[in-house]
Amino acid sequence: MSPFDRIRSRLPRGARADAALASGVFVLVALGAEGQRLTRDGDSLPSLIAPWLLITAVCGSLMFRRRYPVAVGWFTVVATGVYHLLSSVDGPLVVVPIVALYAIAAQGRLRAALAMASVMVIGMSAGTLLGESDVNGTAVFMLTGWLVAVVALGSVRHGRLAYAEEEARLRATEERLRIARELHDVIGHNISLINVQAGAALYRLRKDPAQAEEALGAIKASSRETLRELRATLGVLRQVDEEAPRAPAPGLDRADELVASAVRAGLPVRIERTGSERPLPAPVDLAAYRIVQESLTNAARHSGAGEVVVRVAYGDRELALAVEDDGRGPAGAAGPGGGTGITGMTERARALGGELTAGRRPGGGFTVRARLPYGVTGEPTERSDR
Repeated sequence: MSPFDRIRSRLPRGARADAALASGVFVLVALGAEGQRLTRDGDSLPSLIAPWLLITAVCGSLMFRRRYPVAVGWFTVVATGVYHLLSSVDGPLVVVPIVALYAIAAQGRLRAALAMASVMVIGMSAGTLLGESDVNGTAVFMLTGWLVAVVALGSVRHGRLAYAEEEARLRATEERLRIARELHDVIGHNISLINVQAGAALYRLRKDPAQAEEALGAIKASSRETLRELRATLGVLRQVDEEAPRAPAPGLDRADELVASAVRAGLPVRIERTGSERPLPAPVDLAAYRIVQESLTNAARHSGAGEVVVRVAYGDRELALAVEDDGRGPAGAAGPGGGTGITGMTERARALGGELTAGRRPGGGFTVRARLPYGVTGEPTERSDR
């Protein structure tokens, strides 16, 4: 934290800040103007009391500027005008309506701020026309410049706050979408495999108990994997102010596990790797894993494929993925309730500057192809062609 930020963190906030502001302005006005009258002779008691009451009321109204900004602004303008009519001292009480004017403009109430500024300028101009000795054209011009600057600064402040709030909302929306994609991929893949395995177990239970037992074992393994990944995902959400999650995000080093779970569910899958393997950036590694996971989920649920091939190609600047099946069902298509699988995969690829396409193969079946740029990554580690 910088020294400036440390100083800001120690400053009073909220009601305490308003009370400090009101007290500071009161002391400024008292010492700068009305305090001088106490040492003069000839002033009557009412002429001394009335300005002090006005000063106290105007400065004290700043304590309510957050709750009633427009009302406090108009009160300070009118009361300050009355003060200058009653007092023979040209005190700095005009600072108070300027402070209120800035607060109104900073809240985005531009019309009210402009109306207040116009009334202040018109009031001072009227004093000049009536021959007030303390007011002249130069004073009106300077006041107008100050008011324009204050309204402009308040508007800029409001714009910056609105931009920051919109940026925070966008970040929150993006984070919700990211979490939704993670949960969809984590739960959808394993639950789909469990559903397929459960159907196979029911079908084989009487005819072939041994194969039914194998399917139930696969269900147990898939459910255990689902719970593990779900805990890891929810753990990240809980660790707002804690250390980074202890379990690393899944990557292509676990692609063989995906293939094994799909094979246990009765989906013949093989994986082919080409190119020089290299350590991938975590976002690319996770996106590649999720794309393969979602593609296998769609193949298991929709395609009725006899074979699925996962191709992973490590290029010089990008990773190429392809998941191809020979199924005749609507692989990747949304079910009756709609689906977001392909949409989620496409969003993952585009977020990394890549692209993803999905569609039917000319010779039958379905293909998902993705291109994921590396960005900044390590050097190739070993040649692989498995």
